[in-house]
Amino acid sequence: MKLVKTLILLVLILVGGLYFGGMALSSKFHVSRTVQIEASPDKVYALVASPRQWKQWSVWNQRDPMMAIEYSGPESGPGAVWAWKSKSEGDGKMTFTTAEPPKRMGYELYFPDFGTTSSGEFRFESTSPSACSVTWSMDGDMGSNPLFRWIALFSDKMVGADFEAGLARLKALAEKS
Repeated sequence: MKLVKTLILLVLILVGGLYFGGMALSSKFHVSRTVQIEASPDKVYALVASPRQWKQWSVWNQRDPMMAIEYSGPESGPGAVWAWKSKSEGDGKMTFTTAEPPKRMGYELYFPDFGTTSSGEFRFESTSPSACSVTWSMDGDMGSNPLFRWIALFSDKMVGADFEAGLARLKALAEKS
């Protein structure tokens, strides 16, 4: 009986620690990665500004080739939308919100499983006539759920690795031709 009481007490302490620890964490997160690409900003921008181009370089599409994707709105730029359903990558919707070709492209990202919206952008900075620096960043707020706040705490490591892999694929694709 003493063992059962001890186990129950430990479980309550663990749950309380996760809950109150999560409430003490920030709900906000920021992820940013940069890569140098030996291609003009115009060329790289075209691969990012159209949702249909993401399938060529996005790591999420590569991990789930069976991902169901729907496109709507214009072909590229503000108002262009792609939504996906995936067993392994989750469901989501990305809406392109701003475009300053070939310098900047902004988006909003909605994940219905979490009920959260994040905002992100790509910045393209010319470093020579035939090269550019590309920075992919995203900011979000996981809200008041203490468990989601733990996700926010580790988002840079989790999502950052995906940004790095996506930027590496974008670089390879842009430099290929």
